[in-house]
Amino acid sequence: MKPGAQPDVPVLHRDVWQARRAEHQARVETLVGPYLRARRSGRTHPVLDFLFTYYSSRPSHVRRWHPGYGTVLADADTDFTGLRGYARVPAGMTVSLDYLRSRRGALATTAALLRATAARPPRFGCFGLHEWAMVYRSDDVRHALPLRLGSAGTDAVVESMPLRCTHFDAFRFFTDPARPLNATQPTRDGRVDDEQPGCLHTTMDLYRTCFTLSPLLDATLTVDAFEIALDARILDMRASPYDLTGLDDALDIDTSPVRIETAVGRAEYARAQTEVADRGAVMRTRILHACESLSAIAAD
Repeated sequence: MKPGAQPDVPVLHRDVWQARRAEHQARVETLVGPYLRARRSGRTHPVLDFLFTYYSSRPSHVRRWHPGYGTVLADADTDFTGLRGYARVPAGMTVSLDYLRSRRGALATTAALLRATAARPPRFGCFGLHEWAMVYRSDDVRHALPLRLGSAGTDAVVESMPLRCTHFDAFRFFTDPARPLNATQPTRDGRVDDEQPGCLHTTMDLYRTCFTLSPLLDATLTVDAFEIALDARILDMRASPYDLTGLDDALDIDTSPVRIETAVGRAEYARAQTEVADRGAVMRTRILHACESLSAIAAD
């Protein structure tokens, strides 16, 4: 294939791709439509804002439909002209081969992290204590919510159980007194060596992986990863030291606490964490296969 040439790809007629886009947007509406409308009016949500603030993403990242690399959209000039990665070809609009090749480094880095993470056995003994460690022996809190057990009770829970956080982007928010209590000291550069598939945040990160590689990936991957991240985040905060029961909720989510300070609560958390990890493992494999396929095309 000549440099910059576009391989033969299937063409979706306008009525077909518009129907797929509508189905995608309807699914997103079901997941977080009320939240997104509340967000546009200036309301905040201490549980769900995380998915759009911590990850520096926008609602458009999950709402916007892309077919992924390798499909031409007929009669799509007004809808896709100007969007990152798209170019016009005789049959319509498509993600260009040049853009795919410009992302070879990101694809390789992503695949290496996903492959390393998937190769490790999941660990389920952290019990979500990272959120507790972020307020340990501190007057500052990360969310505008009361602490269920108060400051002293929260500190006592941290001191009663080992900290086993393996995720740098959670560990870096630990308070100074909490850091030495952690079993390891994760670093940003050590992610390939530290990430493990039992971690809620590692699974949530799959959403970031998808929207970062957009529009190369089919938007179905992005919304599938977002749905898992949403469930993981809800569990994350239910197991946190915060009291969610008075939350003015924009979604019908479970705000009952997972009381990880008790044996019953820890068992509940481990079961839910395992379910999230199982879903994440399937998602990770799908994204990895997509990255490997795209890398092979880019290298051709």
